[in-house]
Amino acid sequence: MTDTSTSFAAPPATPLSGAYRAVWRWHFYAGLLVMPVLMLLALTGGLYLFKDEIDHAVYRRMIEVPASTRQAAPEAWAAAAAQVGQGRAAAVIIPAAPDQAVRIRVDRPDGSQRTAFVDPHTGHVTGVTGYGGVMEIIKQVHSLTLFGPAMNLLVEIVAGWTIVLFATGLYLWWPRKRKAGVVALTSTDTRRRPFWRDLHALTGIYVGGVVLFLAVTGMPWSAVWGDKVMDVVKSSGLGRPAAPVAGAWQRAEHADHAQGAGWTMEGVTLPSHAHHPASAGLSEVVAMAEAARLPRPYAVSIPLGDATTWTVTAQVTRVQDTRALYIDPAQGKVVADIGYGQFGAGAKAIEWGIYTHQGTQFGPINRWVMLAGCVGVWLLAISGLMMWWKRRPPRLSRGLIGAPPAPEGLKVRFAVLAIVLPLCLLYPLTGASLIVALVGERLIRAVIRSRPAAA
Repeated sequence: MTDTSTSFAAPPATPLSGAYRAVWRWHFYAGLLVMPVLMLLALTGGLYLFKDEIDHAVYRRMIEVPASTRQAAPEAWAAAAAQVGQGRAAAVIIPAAPDQAVRIRVDRPDGSQRTAFVDPHTGHVTGVTGYGGVMEIIKQVHSLTLFGPAMNLLVEIVAGWTIVLFATGLYLWWPRKRKAGVVALTSTDTRRRPFWRDLHALTGIYVGGVVLFLAVTGMPWSAVWGDKVMDVVKSSGLGRPAAPVAGAWQRAEHADHAQGAGWTMEGVTLPSHAHHPASAGLSEVVAMAEAARLPRPYAVSIPLGDATTWTVTAQVTRVQDTRALYIDPAQGKVVADIGYGQFGAGAKAIEWGIYTHQGTQFGPINRWVMLAGCVGVWLLAISGLMMWWKRRPPRLSRGLIGAPPAPEGLKVRFAVLAIVLPLCLLYPLTGASLIVALVGERLIRAVIRSRPAAA
């Protein structure tokens, strides 16, 4: 949420309290700093909610194949994909319907990846794209990793400040027996500030909770907080289920990461009995997955060598349907069958949040609620901009940007910090950005004060 202050309307009968002005000031600067990035995240997140529809529309000719009862050998799929993609077949997604192509991730020697579409009935390649296609690009923009790995740090900062926006916006919205749009617009005249004030406040109060939820549940993907929490959850047993053999679980190399294994099982594999000759290939692994009644679609991650198990993961839309098979090629059998019921409390909670964040946990209504949050971010940004425009100072060139005036007294400022500091301790990057913002404000104010007065 961005600014919801009633000072955008006619002057109130009583002056604004110092606490109100302090919270308003924090709200203003928080919105100014993160809203552009938050708008980008909302746009790409809204598109990703329709991942399957967009993907099918763009790659229809590659995806759709004639249905048939015959099937080529899975090794033929992998060989065809490796040849066309000029690399190693690393993961195979078996489709849910017989009229859809198999998707195979190809890892190339130069480190790049491709997705090859293969007709499962004939073994012919129907097309090749960059890994994940257009939706992978949208996903990378959403996580900001498209602009470099370091940019993912910004996700945590923006998510933290979004929580600050929600908390301060709720404080500013609180009625306090004043004439304002609490549950409905008090003005329909778009030329007046009260319309934009009320639209801003009502959008925040009706969809602000969804935006807050998206910010909190998006944290597991952040570079610092997400990685640390992932390590704690896995090492404490709150995420990873108990190993079938003591000490058997190990971290995989990047190239062996199981595709679609879920947040809590990402990068976790079982070592194979490498001293025995491998007896299971792709065909045998697919047959074992079918025999285990693993529902389609599912992904088969092909290990680099015989020392690591094959991982087969169900591609599900609800966290409770999560399931992963670990198949030892040396023994030629399933050595672990991991489902949601075996996850720890931490993994259950975080993965539930992730599936809900992605709009799939509760069916179509889940997607539309998340989309409302994405649209709400844009409404908040536009209405906040309009409020600022209508009350902007006449001389922006003098360094005045229309920020609410700073209240006097340290007690007021410490009262606001009491709201913000706990969040900054929980999210270290948000806290670091807070320090930078405070130092920057002091420097800017010092520069403005040192300027000579205009003649």
